[in-house]
Amino acid sequence: MEAEVTTETVRAVEAILMVAHEPVPTDLIAQLVELPSATVEEVCVRLAESYESAGHGFQVAKVAGGWRFQTHPDLAPYVERFILDGQRARLSGAALETLAIIAYKQPISRLQIASIRGVDPDAVMRTLHGRGYIAPVSRDNGPGQAVMWGTTQLFLEKLGLASLADMPPIATFVPDASLVEALEKTLRIEALEADVAPSSSDSAEASSVPEEVVDSAETSEAE
Repeated sequence: MEAEVTTETVRAVEAILMVAHEPVPTDLIAQLVELPSATVEEVCVRLAESYESAGHGFQVAKVAGGWRFQTHPDLAPYVERFILDGQRARLSGAALETLAIIAYKQPISRLQIASIRGVDPDAVMRTLHGRGYIAPVSRDNGPGQAVMWGTTQLFLEKLGLASLADMPPIATFVPDASLVEALEKTLRIEALEADVAPSSSDSAEASSVPEEVVDSAETSEAE
């Protein structure tokens, strides 16, 4: 026998999601409204579909293992303008690069990150850890038992992802082989042209020789 879903139940789910600061797991909502988890899951799915079909600027989405209200992705430019315009500091390029490495290579140690980036990542890792985007997840079994780092639930929430499996494949960010080959050819041609072209500094030095020195040299040759 299926559990009865009343209008009050639907409104209760909406109210819970509205006041929650983090995604709310289905099981927790089920306990609060005293219905089976499968029924609550169906309610949330139907709510998400109804908001989407109505064309609202917000939606109910399953993120990081739970449900929450969030703005519609189509309106991201307006939301970014509101949030980022002087209200909070953006992450630097170095921090975003380090965060991407950790997200795709986790669990990963600080030394492994340094070997990939070619610089010491301590400062940016402190920033990312302080903002709650990364955290220690384990220790390496090798000598020294290095701390291994990974991303957090907050990272998933900020990106609107249900799990790490939803991240875009890293291959989509790698240039096509033909593009890399074309770039290499261009660089080789530029390097050859630079070797063949006369040095501007040599020309400058020749033109800067004082006339009296030239006259003295010509006199000595005449004698």
